[in-house]
Amino acid sequence: MKSITIKGSERESVGKAATRAARNAGMVPCVLYGGEQPVHFVAEDKAFKNLVYTPNVHTVVIDLEGGKQFNAILQDIQFHPVNDQILHIDFYQLHEDKEITMDVPVKVVGKSKGVMAGGVLRLNQRKLKVRALPANLPDFIEADITDLEMGNKLYITKLPQENYKLLQPENTVVAQVRISRAAMKAAQEAAKAAKGGPAKGKKK
Repeated sequence: MKSITIKGSERESVGKAATRAARNAGMVPCVLYGGEQPVHFVAEDKAFKNLVYTPNVHTVVIDLEGGKQFNAILQDIQFHPVNDQILHIDFYQLHEDKEITMDVPVKVVGKSKGVMAGGVLRLNQRKLKVRALPANLPDFIEADITDLEMGNKLYITKLPQENYKLLQPENTVVAQVRISRAAMKAAQEAAKAAKGGPAKGKKK
């Protein structure tokens, strides 16, 4: 999985006044969990642009002044209810020998036979929960829809699970091809034509 580096500095004071001052200076208060003790730090608001405002997921290298570095993932984020300013971010530290769970986006590949025949593709799951060692976390999960006929569903059991595990139930539908109104109308007209059409009423 691709990684983004966030440069910051440790916080000496974590009180409300210090937190407010940090935000007023364009900094985001953050906490890193998962180590021996929480690490409080701040980083510039703009440093999180490519981490927060994207459909992709990344691991994070937290690079603090003084040479301290931590590998982590974003765990929780709080926004201001009015202006969407980032108020606070929680990170969770990664360890090479410990599995981690995170949501990974689904990437549709292939050309569905059902879609080419006039059906409509519906992506039921845009992200899937994955559990793996940090080194095995994928950038995305491929969902191959090539064999989906009209009315078919792609279940999670048909997706690759190499070096990682998908945590959703086996009956989870990832994508499906629905019959479009136009295709349904065409099928009804074809069936009607095959029967010779409706019987004509007798004139009086």
